[in-house]
Amino acid sequence: MKSRWEIKKLGEVLSIERGGSPRPIKKYLTNSSDGINWIKISDATASEKYIYETKGKITRDGLHKTRVVNEGDFILSNSMSFGRPYIMKTTGCIHDGWLVLKQNGKKLFETEFLYYLLSSPYVFQQFNYLAAGSTVRNLNIALVSSVQVPLPPIPEQKHIVKILDEAFAAIDKAKANAEKNLQNSRELFDSYLNKVFANPEEDWIECFLNDYVKFIDYRGRTPEKTTQGMRLITAKNIKNGYLQKEPEEFVNPNIYDSWMTRGIPNKGDILFTTEAPLANVAQLDTDEKVVFAQRTIIFQPDPKFFNQSFLKYLLLSKPIKTRIIEKGTGATVKGIKAKLLKQIPIYFPQSLAKQERIVDKLNNLSDEIKKLETIYQQKLADLDELKKSILQKAFDGELTRNNG
Repeated sequence: MKSRWEIKKLGEVLSIERGGSPRPIKKYLTNSSDGINWIKISDATASEKYIYETKGKITRDGLHKTRVVNEGDFILSNSMSFGRPYIMKTTGCIHDGWLVLKQNGKKLFETEFLYYLLSSPYVFQQFNYLAAGSTVRNLNIALVSSVQVPLPPIPEQKHIVKILDEAFAAIDKAKANAEKNLQNSRELFDSYLNKVFANPEEDWIECFLNDYVKFIDYRGRTPEKTTQGMRLITAKNIKNGYLQKEPEEFVNPNIYDSWMTRGIPNKGDILFTTEAPLANVAQLDTDEKVVFAQRTIIFQPDPKFFNQSFLKYLLLSKPIKTRIIEKGTGATVKGIKAKLLKQIPIYFPQSLAKQERIVDKLNNLSDEIKKLETIYQQKLADLDELKKSILQKAFDGELTRNNG
């Protein structure tokens, strides 16, 4: 830290206030053009530092129960997106999930400098240390007021902002390239996958999904959950192409025999989500006993006709997924009925050996794509760490004209 920089508490240099919520909020919501912007957590995104507009408005009748914020004010989430600062580019009202930080009287901070400061590990580490709550941490006025921050002279603030702007512009460009490469790698696999299944050859059998596939349907059943025990798999674990561990949920192992009466899954069986979301597909990756529930169907292909992994790739392909989604119903949450799902037309090579060759090619390509994704994801993580490192140096006084 520069020895000549003042150290102040945020409460000494900024006005810090908490928002408020008129209740019941539905009473005050309006679509009228003369309504007041109602700033919700969903109006702020992780990739932006400004809030330009809001999705909702409230009537003026609710103003006395909330907090008005103006352009140039800073707002902090005191729970969700913990401690993340945003600069207001409009006026509006904030609920009690936000704190507002205002510069009053003499301007002590350049706006962009204060944004970088509040975003820095230097401040976040203090938030993290002081915040109450082990699961959901909360910020409050007293906590934020006690956070210590450096107060360089305005010319030094401007110099630091210039350096950070240039460094972060280069980092953001590198991140954009890495994200594009990551997207391209995924699109490469999808393109090849869709090409394989777009035009079935003459030796491919056409049938309905349930002709050679057994359905084990655990939809509409929800076992009592426990803090530990046997793993429970629901639609939340089934992603597009893989089985995700989170959220980790458990049931009492003693219920297994009485619960799994509709059929016992085997390693390699295909897991399918029937809604929220519709048509996610994964493969069971364990021999351990697991329990299923909630919007999940297990497909067991007849091994005399079907390779398990071939069925997975077939269901992941755009031609078949489109057929499934077209049969889905529901305005808000789209789902598919089992009787319609069973009648989805599919096709596959008569030869199991041919199926296996297709699977081998797709597995090999998938492995290569995963290697590329790991490289790009690591690069993105490294770039995020570089940002944090530069911010830390900035507020340790290492980016000023004279470090002496």
